[in-house]
Amino acid sequence: MPTLDPYRITNELDDTILDVIVTRLEDRGKHPLFDGMLRDYLDAMDIDSRSSVLDMGCGTGVASRHLARRAGFSGEILGIDLSSYLAETAKKLATEEGLNGRLQFRTGDTRSLDLEDESFDAVVMHTLLSHVSDPLAVLGEAKRVAKPGSMIGVFDGDYASLTFEQEDPAKSKADSEKLINAMVTQPRVMRQIPRLAKRVGLELVKVFPYVLAETGKADFWTPGIESLRTLLPKSGEMSEPEAQAWVEEQLEASEQGVFFGASNFYGYVLKQP
Repeated sequence: MPTLDPYRITNELDDTILDVIVTRLEDRGKHPLFDGMLRDYLDAMDIDSRSSVLDMGCGTGVASRHLARRAGFSGEILGIDLSSYLAETAKKLATEEGLNGRLQFRTGDTRSLDLEDESFDAVVMHTLLSHVSDPLAVLGEAKRVAKPGSMIGVFDGDYASLTFEQEDPAKSKADSEKLINAMVTQPRVMRQIPRLAKRVGLELVKVFPYVLAETGKADFWTPGIESLRTLLPKSGEMSEPEAQAWVEEQLEASEQGVFFGASNFYGYVLKQP
């Protein structure tokens, strides 16, 4: 059975699966470590001085809402997502936080945006490129809609490095590869950003490298592990009993204080010449 990255086809999923994804995106986005990585590259983009920002592949609006809450930011934000369900969820969450006046969300394909050339002061792609079929096309669209001299922020996991340890090292390696195949379309894309940026004509300004590793007890990784009860069987890489067993093994390892889970992440700041 072919594997399937659910995050790549959110426009084709049923509401039950999408609710799991919403919970996962929101839990991850609220974690201080993840929020801090977002803040790092936004600061480097001098984002508070930008009057119009495009959030490509906005999901539930985690990056958009973070930006709108910044004390120094007074611009407008447009979030675009492939899934109408996620775009509507982003609107709802922004409204609940009293931010809807400064934010707009709508459905669109980041590979081919229905937007004018050079229409934004900044572009953000927060956890998008690892889930698209053509990252070069998406990066090219970001360049097209960015004004000359504007900044483009690209953040995602280097999921080729994703690993969760188990009692059996050989099974750990095999299961980690299944997780990568199941949940990510472009596991190495963050290693390719310097080459892709050069190909579309963007300048590399700064990179933020991170290792997000937890040993002993899981915290950041726990919601993601829980989401895999549903998402792993959907992908076709594991059956439902196999997925349940894997999740329980990871949670038990955390309870026993022997958990290990890690992945690299990168935040890039690129410039439109």
